[in-house]
Amino acid sequence: MRARKTVAPLIVFAGLAAASSAFADARSSILGEWARGDGVAKVRIAPCGGDLCAINTWIKPGVQDEKAGDKLVMNVQPSGASQLTGTAFDPQRDRSYKISVDVGGSSMTTRGCILGVLCKSVGWTRIGK
Repeated sequence: MRARKTVAPLIVFAGLAAASSAFADARSSILGEWARGDGVAKVRIAPCGGDLCAINTWIKPGVQDEKAGDKLVMNVQPSGASQLTGTAFDPQRDRSYKISVDVGGSSMTTRGCILGVLCKSVGWTRIGK
């Protein structure tokens, strides 16, 4: 009887440790430098407080609606082995989005939606490293 009582907490602890590890892996996989697939922007994704921030590090000359230094603040949680979902806030435009991020090695796809119906997906390639 006593063995069952000690095994159950160990199983729960192991499950929590695995979930915590998956969260750390999912968050760390998105960190770094990324180039947007259309060649218009490069960003650095890094922790900022308890969130993640994507900060423009380069914008193609002539682009009017974005500039270096603009940032997107993402509050995301793991929702799969290589996916994060949550919300993002764009302080430059004062807009909030639902966001999902799929990361696979050196590629990433982000999908942002306003009002749940106006959505846009963007492909990214890891740079550096």
